[in-house]
Amino acid sequence: MNQRLRNLPLWKQHLYSLLFSITCMGVATGIALLYYEIVPENSYNIPLIFLLAIIIVSRYTVGYWHGLACCLFSVIWFNYRFTYPYFNLNFTLTGYPITFMVMAAIAVFTCAMTSHLAMQMDVIREREKQLAEVEMEKMRANLLRAVSHDLRTPLTGIIGNSSLILERGDLLTPEEKRTLIAHINEDSNWLLNMVENLLSITRIKGDNFSITTTEEPVEEVIAEALEKIKRRYPDTIVHAKIPEEFILLPMDAILIEQVTINLIGNAIEHSGSRDPIDLIVSATPETVSFTVRDYGVGIPQKKMENLFDGMPVSTSQTSDTHKGMGIGLSICKTIITAHQGTLIGRNHAEGAEFTFTLPRKQQTSERT
Repeated sequence: MNQRLRNLPLWKQHLYSLLFSITCMGVATGIALLYYEIVPENSYNIPLIFLLAIIIVSRYTVGYWHGLACCLFSVIWFNYRFTYPYFNLNFTLTGYPITFMVMAAIAVFTCAMTSHLAMQMDVIREREKQLAEVEMEKMRANLLRAVSHDLRTPLTGIIGNSSLILERGDLLTPEEKRTLIAHINEDSNWLLNMVENLLSITRIKGDNFSITTTEEPVEEVIAEALEKIKRRYPDTIVHAKIPEEFILLPMDAILIEQVTINLIGNAIEHSGSRDPIDLIVSATPETVSFTVRDYGVGIPQKKMENLFDGMPVSTSQTSDTHKGMGIGLSICKTIITAHQGTLIGRNHAEGAEFTFTLPRKQQTSERT
């Protein structure tokens, strides 16, 4: 019995089962009559038609009674219509008790097997739900930890530098003031980037991390992300490689754009290299993959296991502590998971790369 039927009220389940049983018996009767007209001398194959109908009824209805009722109907109808004397009931014929018991046993066995499978499916669904809840709690904890770390450090820098200017401004040289103001501006921009990340999470709705997706052109989403990267990092070169085919992908364009910006920004800030960054899009019939590849110092091995747990992952020894992309990578992971995709980070021969893969078709109708 399918899950949609099990979610109906009990009286609707039985009403559906009754109508389904009547339909199956009607179809089986029609096929049996047609077969009897074509091959009247071989009527003993007709019980197999009703037997198949009983199995189908037992599989897709509630409880045992519908299968048993169809079994009883099949035996009586076969006796009445397809055996001599025709259009009369005669249960004294040899073999009829055995025929009835076999059909009844099949009906009971099929119903019992179906009920057992349904119980197993319920257990599996419950376990999957619990695992999903654990994963969501882990995501929330990671985001909270990342926010508390990444917000505190730049705010401390802004407060400290601004206080220094206010309290000792008369003693500072113009160059020292300019340096402090540059630090304040840098920390402010970093906070703005984090706020954009946090706002993107508000587009993910509910405890099941659901999103609303529409068919979006991949090329346009990438172009928009690169445009924002160009404004934020005017000296950075990004080489984008996109398939020539026109790719429409179900996504929340703003969220995927944010993921792309985060990953490119991560490569710019932490690769320790000024070499151009590659953004590579590849497509298969089932998925589309996006790879951001830098040519720098790579990701420290000790950070690989907790790459998306929300802690800073700076790979450059000279990077400021507040520039860890812990919250950015954690949010990227959350967004891609909400899209039913995957996100991985790894090293290659000349640096590091992050790849996220999105399905071309959503698995549930709720995300369309």
